[in-house]
Amino acid sequence: MNARAEFLPPEEHASLRVPPHSVEAETAVLSGLLLDQSAWDRVGDMLAEGDFYRAEHRVVFSAISALALENKGADVVTVYAQLQRTGKDAEAGGIAYLDALAQYTPGAGNLRRYAEIVRERSILRRLVSVSDEIATKAFNPQGESIDSILDEAAQKVMGINPEAAGDEWESMERMVVQELDLIQAREEGRSTGRPADYLPTGLRGIDEMLDGGLRPGQLVIVGARPGMGKSAIADTIGVNVARRREPVGKFSMEMQNHEGGQRAIANVGSIPLHSLRRPERMNNEHWGRLTEAVEKLRQIPFFSNDKGGLNINQVRAKARALKRRHGLRLLIVDYLQLMSGTDSRAPRTYQLEEASRGLKALAKELAIPIIALVQVNRGVEKEQDPMPRMSDIKDCGAIEQDADVIIFLHRAIVANPDLSEEWRHYAKARVAKQRGGRTGDIDLQYVGENTRFADWPANHSIPTSPVRVARQSKQSSNL
Repeated sequence: MNARAEFLPPEEHASLRVPPHSVEAETAVLSGLLLDQSAWDRVGDMLAEGDFYRAEHRVVFSAISALALENKGADVVTVYAQLQRTGKDAEAGGIAYLDALAQYTPGAGNLRRYAEIVRERSILRRLVSVSDEIATKAFNPQGESIDSILDEAAQKVMGINPEAAGDEWESMERMVVQELDLIQAREEGRSTGRPADYLPTGLRGIDEMLDGGLRPGQLVIVGARPGMGKSAIADTIGVNVARRREPVGKFSMEMQNHEGGQRAIANVGSIPLHSLRRPERMNNEHWGRLTEAVEKLRQIPFFSNDKGGLNINQVRAKARALKRRHGLRLLIVDYLQLMSGTDSRAPRTYQLEEASRGLKALAKELAIPIIALVQVNRGVEKEQDPMPRMSDIKDCGAIEQDADVIIFLHRAIVANPDLSEEWRHYAKARVAKQRGGRTGDIDLQYVGENTRFADWPANHSIPTSPVRVARQSKQSSNL
């Protein structure tokens, strides 16, 4: 003990070793959870029972957590009932203390920051405890070697981080044996006990190129110039997936939700989009298709969020909440360059790198594929072959590095409206990158009035390449 500490008043002397904590922040978090049914989605991923310093707060948080995991609302009445079921109502201070917590309302808008304070204090307490253990060992090594003491100290410090505490290493033996079992189970048509390792897009050509479809943990980039159909192909895939009862989420940062609804009806009902926008143009057949399309679409698990300019932290929180509430098998981001950075003062390139890497990390965390749409540079329009290349991705080279799959889209008739009628519905997709897989071109059909992509009909010939025609004309003129 230092000299100054010996002469402190008893009450100040005692406070020197009080573990770091914030009763105010803990109370604010619990108050927010009791008053706002959506609050759990903002803090549930950050806090655990042990992060609370006061014993009664740990008990209350545990009860709220149990209700949230059962998708039940948490308020004073339901939490007290949960505490009574577990026989811990007295430990939590009874109904009176829950009422007092609910009345402590410093501001729900700062709830996540209060949770961060609780978490930070929890980490500091663990650090203090570990430091004391290390100091005790250093003062009394009991014959242990210095290397052993250092190793033990490193383990203790690393153990403060929960993500570093578990055994994340898996042997090759276990990996290959598990994979053999899965392959044999799939070949024999038996259940593997886990979701399929790929998600069909509903577009046969793309699924064939991707060896079945999209895979969990993949970041799939779809790039094109404006007007080529990026949103349409993403929506086509999203609706195809959702119609198989697989939950799909879409961040529609460029288009409002009602526009997405119109497009979905046009797609499924084969109704011209311009007719939906001007109902007086619809005929009796269209009205019949409209009713059928709405009945089909209202039953599929497709969820859209049209809030613009989200940063990666907001996207992550909203995607986690969607998965907890409804499940989530595919996420669509339309489009990546409309995302904001967590630091609006940072260079735009840095903000997009943050978004790209964050989406890749989110795909792994949620074990789902994420389709992110991107714009490509205008320069491709001047090329003899206008199909984009990976170097054409606009504003950010990190997107090319982070992506597992990159698909480019081009419709020749958009670039050259003078082409003949045979080009009207033709679109070409190019898989330019696929980790561990094939690359190549895919012929697609695009019905613009229905904003729908489909496989190119087998009984229709592929239009002659305008690039090849241009080359042949140039060669003829040189003769």
